[in-house]
This record gives sequence, structure tokens and C-alpha cells, in this order.
Amino acid sequence: MSSEAATTKRDDLDRLEDDIARAVQALRRLQRDDGHWVFELEADATIPSEYILLRHYLGEPDAPELERKIGAYLRRIQGDHGGWALFHGGAFDISATVKAYFCLKMIGDSPDAPHMARARGAILAHGGAERANVFTRILLAQFGQLSWAHVPTMPVEIILLPRWFPIHLSRMSYWARTVIVPLLVLAALRKRARNRRGVDIQELFATTGRSEPRLAAHAHRGWALFFNGLDRVLKAIEPRWPKKMRQRAIERCVRFVTERLNGEDGLGAIYPAMANSVMMFDALGYPADHPSYATARQSIEKLLVVRDDEAYCQPCVSPVWDTALASQALLEVQQGEAEDAALRGLDWLKPLQELEVRGDWSERRPQVRPGGWAFQYRNAHYPDLDDTAVVVMAMDRARRQLGEERAGAKRAGEAGAGAGPGYDQAIERGVEWISGLQSGNGGWAAFDADNVDHYLNNIPFADHGALLDPPTADVSARCISMLAQLGETPASPVMRAGLDYLEREQMPDGSWFGRWGVNYIYGTWSVLCALGAVGLDGTAPSLRKAADWLIAIQNADGGWGEDCTSYKLDYRGYEPAASTASQTAWALLGLMAAGQVDHPAVERGIAWLRRTQDATGLWRQEAYTGGGFPRVFYLRYHGYPAYFPLWALARYRNLRRTNSRRTAYGM
Repeated sequence: MSSEAATTKRDDLDRLEDDIARAVQALRRLQRDDGHWVFELEADATIPSEYILLRHYLGEPDAPELERKIGAYLRRIQGDHGGWALFHGGAFDISATVKAYFCLKMIGDSPDAPHMARARGAILAHGGAERANVFTRILLAQFGQLSWAHVPTMPVEIILLPRWFPIHLSRMSYWARTVIVPLLVLAALRKRARNRRGVDIQELFATTGRSEPRLAAHAHRGWALFFNGLDRVLKAIEPRWPKKMRQRAIERCVRFVTERLNGEDGLGAIYPAMANSVMMFDALGYPADHPSYATARQSIEKLLVVRDDEAYCQPCVSPVWDTALASQALLEVQQGEAEDAALRGLDWLKPLQELEVRGDWSERRPQVRPGGWAFQYRNAHYPDLDDTAVVVMAMDRARRQLGEERAGAKRAGEAGAGAGPGYDQAIERGVEWISGLQSGNGGWAAFDADNVDHYLNNIPFADHGALLDPPTADVSARCISMLAQLGETPASPVMRAGLDYLEREQMPDGSWFGRWGVNYIYGTWSVLCALGAVGLDGTAPSLRKAADWLIAIQNADGGWGEDCTSYKLDYRGYEPAASTASQTAWALLGLMAAGQVDHPAVERGIAWLRRTQDATGLWRQEAYTGGGFPRVFYLRYHGYPAYFPLWALARYRNLRRTNSRRTAYGM
């Protein structure tokens, strides 16, 4: 390299250092006083709409200012198609639109207002409110807008079925379990919403006969016919169910909920389960000041995001996930203030490890000791493997990167210490728990092992197609990355089974499906990190094919983007979408894990991140790049454009400065 070229490279790296420093300062400003990060977690119109309707179901005192702000939020995110979408810029969704319309009418918007007329026209053009999904029809039945006959029957008595029975709660995902159990009680009691304003939305129904919704797109016709027939039988015999058995089933459901109430973090720490638990207590006649009722109700208030002009309700909160990933990004910076901030984050995370409660996961793995972290502040019965793997990798990196003297066991009066030997037990228990929850096919799921009874997604109640928590490539890759970072080799049975699973899951074009992030960019980044961590290089066919795919889909502006429509059932390959900061960072981190730091695509991607960084040191991103339930529920992680781009810039700087082609850690 000529001296002029060397000077240019050095100057560019110096300017990159400035960009990294601005991003670090921005991220540090967002750190809470106790060391953690928690960013907003935004979904679609359904949760804020349901929140308002919950208040009116319960007959709570008017909250005009809050209603005004939520109304402003809903009107702002209404789509050009007249309705509401499941993600920013997405297509019309009838269920989200029915709920948003009902909410806005409830808070006083006139049906004749232009935005309401457009929404109503769009709903009727799509078949009317009777075409909405199961959970929306349940809400409509609670408000007397639709007969319970148009809601699939889920007898509360299923809580009493033995575990071997084909339709059993233990066969469903954690989120389905926590949502369904209180809902079983609500469906049995069928208490009518108070609705003191007497608002109805009969104008949204296209037919007086209330025709049945179409078969769900994911459903298998044979299974669907069987379960629909079973539903008709259950509807016929339900009135004759023994009253003592029904009461016993209701009591079992209440016991399930109260055992998992989770304080003010709420049942399952997710809004739908929390709201159903409140309505269950109300339907059973609990007074509002009863400890269980009051605690459950307060958990929902903690999900509100209230600004000067707008407000909305989050589906849950993500402090463990945000703190673990922000700490990883700051450790990558390898600079004093950044590392100190990361250590404060890890110190905050350490006591949140669940070491006592044997959650629902233990039904399948009773011999495994607890050792995971949850996604939220508290969710002891439902820790998740993805968060646990990321936390363990961050702790291991801290103790290796910083050494015992600086990151050792906490010394009196030293706020930034806490790694080194102080993390050894936490890491050991986390690894033990993750290893014990490997599924039989070699992969890992988010919350359970072997949650793979796919026929259950055909029951009428599961029209969302997300009743299960099967292993996925992204979570499996994270677990493999963790094991590899801690020294496990591909020769071990656990690793061999996991790598074989990933090999089977690779798409023909070289990508991997991303269950919890959008979508194939996220999955491919995750797996490339794992393959790099186990020692594969650019000559490995699977790794090479994946890197080639990422390079091929780069946008002309240098960034990467992918839309939530990539989850469609008839997916035929990548479709271009606008570049986003988080997806560009994932692609870059994936390519660098594949040893491609010198590829021109990486240079162009880094240039895109640097060009789009704003004056605050952060990146703007309205796109939803988080996955809730494919085709049903998506998430906008407000933290993703704060820490992932910083991580990618710092990784690039480190590899270029050291002339290394290998990353030293699992992520």
C-alpha cells in the first residue's frame, strides 16, 4: 500500500472513530441510573385499542386526557388504505382496523368523520367485522356485538385433561398458555362488558347472518375439517356440562393464573395475558382492591408510553434483551467509558437470573435446573433461551476481555465492577439450562423443548397459526454461538445435533428463516455468527452460500432491508425493501462473521450507516424489524437502531485495525 493510500485509510478510520464515539455517547445517555437499558417496544394498533376497550369493559372512570392521546396516536398511524396495518407501511388488516375503529368510536370519534368513514368502508370491502380473527370476535362477543356462537369453543374443562391428551395446555407455547387459561374462564362465564357509553359498531358487519370466517391460510384442510366438526359437537354439548366439573375447572384456572401472576410485571409479562387475567378476576366478582386484581391491573398501566401529545400501550417490555445487546455493542467498542457502561449493564442483569423457579419448561425437562433470564424485568416461570444465550456471551466476553483486575468480583465502593469470577456461576448455570432444553431435532426454541405438536395450529381457536414454540434457526444459532464461545467443539453431541439442525434449515438460496427478527437477514446473520464461532471459514459451502446471498440482496444505496411480508406462506425469495439501520447492521455483522470484512459490500454498508447517522449519534428507523408472530404480530424495537449499528461500526473498525478476518466471540 502506498503512503498516500495508508494515510487515507488512517484518516478514514479516525473519522470512523468519531462516529463510533458519538454513538457510544448517545447510548450511554439512554442508560438508566441503575445500569440497565429499556427502549420502547411498539406493536400495531391492536394493543392501544384493546387497552381503551378494557377500561370500558371494566367500567373504569373516564380518562379523557389519556383517551385523547391514544386517539391521536391511532389516527396518525392509520394507513392510506383506510385501515390499520400490522406494521409500518403494511397492508390493511381487518382485525386491527375493527379494534381501532371501535376504540375511536368509544372515545367519541363520529362515525361520519372522514377517517372513520374510510375505515368503515375498508372493513366492509373486506367482508365486514365478522371476518376478523378469533381474538377480535371474542372481544366483539364480550361487548355484545357478536354472538358467542361465532367464537370457537374452548371448554374451560380442558384445564382438567391429562397431559397425554392430544389437546393439552402443556403442548402449547407459553404465550398461548398464559393467554388461554384466563380466557377459558371468560368464555365460560361470558360476562358482558359494562360499556357505560353504550357504544356499538353494528355498522361494521356486512351481513345479518354473521357468516363464518374463511379457513385460515396456514390450516391443513383435513385437520381443519376434523376440528371444526369437533367445535360443533362441543357447542351442542356445552350447555349440558356438569356444573361441579365446570366449577372445579374454573378454580384450577384461577390457581394457574395466581401462581404465575408475576407481581406487577403481570401474567406471562405480556399484555394479552395480563388483560385477560384482569377480566377474569372481574368476571369472578373480585373487587378492584383485591390484591390479585389490583396487582394484575397495575401491571398493565406499566406498559403505557405517554408523551405530550400521544400515548400508546406496549405489548410487553424488553429490558433484559435491550441491556444484553447494548452491553455487547459497548464491549465491542473496547474503550474505557463504553466498557464501564457495559459492566454496569451486566451488573444489573446478574441478579435477574432465575435460579429457583422451575417454570412450565420443566414439564418436559424435569431433570434440568433453572438458570435462564427472562425477556422482561420479571417472568420467572418463562425465561427464554435467546436472552439467556446473549447474556451469557456478554458476561463471558467481559471476564475475558477486561480481566479480573478491572472486571473482577465487586469491591467495596467500586460501581463498575462485577465480571471475572463473579460471573462464573451465572455463566455455568445459564449454559446448563440451555443445554438441557435442546429439542429432539437438535434445535432450540425460545421457551420450551419439543413444543412441536403442529396439528394444534389447525384448531379453530388457533387461526393465527402461532400456538406453538418449535425450534427455530435464529434461537438455535444463538445457543450454538454461546456454546462455541465457551469452548464447546463441533465434536460434542449437543453441538453436532445443533449444527445438523441448522444445515437442514438452510434455504435453497443460502439464507435462514428469522423467527424473532425480520426475517431472512436476521436469521442469516444469526447463523453466520454461529458458524463463524465454531470455526468455519469462507470455504465452507453453507457459509459461503449465505454470504453470497447477503451480498446479492444489498440495496443500491449500500444498505439492507427486508419487509414483514417476507413471512407470507407463498414466499418465493427475497423481495427488495428500503434499507434500515438494524437490518444493515445484521447483514454487516453476518458478513464479517463469514470473514468478508474486505468485501466491497461491507465497505458500502459501513458507508451507509455512517451517512445515515444523525446529529444525536443515533439512527432513525420507523420500520418494524422484530417478529412477534409471523403474519400476525410484529414489533418495532426502538433500541435496535441504537445498538446494532454501533456494534457493526465497532466490529468493522476492530477487524480493519488488526487486519484480522475472524471474530473472537459468538456474536
